[in-house]
Amino acid sequence: MTGLLHIVARNGRLCLVVGLLAGLALPGVAAALRPCLPALVAVLLFLTAFRVGPGAALGELALGRRTLGLVLVLQLVLPLAALAVLLPLGWAAAPFALAAVLMLAAPSVTGAPNFAIMTGQDPAPAMRLMVLGTALFPLTVLPVFWALPQLGGAEGLGAALRLVVVILGAVGAGLALRHLMDARVTPERLRALDGVTALALAVIVVGLMSAIGPLLRADPMVLLGWAAAVFALNIGLQVLAFLIYRDEGRAAVSIVAGNRNIALFLIALPDRVVEPLLIFIGCYQIPMYLTPLLMRPLHDRA
Repeated sequence: MTGLLHIVARNGRLCLVVGLLAGLALPGVAAALRPCLPALVAVLLFLTAFRVGPGAALGELALGRRTLGLVLVLQLVLPLAALAVLLPLGWAAAPFALAAVLMLAAPSVTGAPNFAIMTGQDPAPAMRLMVLGTALFPLTVLPVFWALPQLGGAEGLGAALRLVVVILGAVGAGLALRHLMDARVTPERLRALDGVTALALAVIVVGLMSAIGPLLRADPMVLLGWAAAVFALNIGLQVLAFLIYRDEGRAAVSIVAGNRNIALFLIALPDRVVEPLLIFIGCYQIPMYLTPLLMRPLHDRA
């Protein structure tokens, strides 16, 4: 089994592509997996925290201050800047604009450290951005909720807080177990764990693609338009962040800038707001899970 997981780890990027294709080709399976997504995300967080370990994940105090500044820019400054443009123009209620603002307000995807590993980068800076960004999410998202009239801040905050408790609990458990077992963690076992996380990411993406298969069959041109816009937003943010930010953890900042855990809002927001987001979230998985393939040449310059 360990040998098989090593093979999966070596082909982790291919596993992500297989997950995308399965989400498109198996709409029934995608719909069945959607209710399991919170639990799957928690499992992935646990595995990732264990993989990185407490020392690398938490970093030193100076790195923590730097991470805090990056989180505030990514999760607070960017969505509020977008709203400052959209609100006067009356575009903030448009489905794509709403989804884009919420994406900018969301913390890093749980798979960001794994993406860093797959592009040959240190996963620790991405892990710090994910952990701190998720912890601060209920606070950084409040101004965005208040600025969007269609969102209820108290309702969304309560759900987000419950989710954050689950996520931080999973991260804490993973870090604690790694601390207890650190002497028995060998490079071979870590490589096998990389294979497990690659499989977990592939399964999760199938559930997140639940809205894409039906639209592909009903109106492929509409889906193509959504996919092109979402792809440009995701990859464009990654490239811009890489070009602008030139300090330590450059690749991690690039990955996190474009890859946000917008799926959190499926739980945090009422159905009337969530419904228009489903196509965006489904399309969003395509550039997200292609990030290790597409961004490797750029990240090699970090």
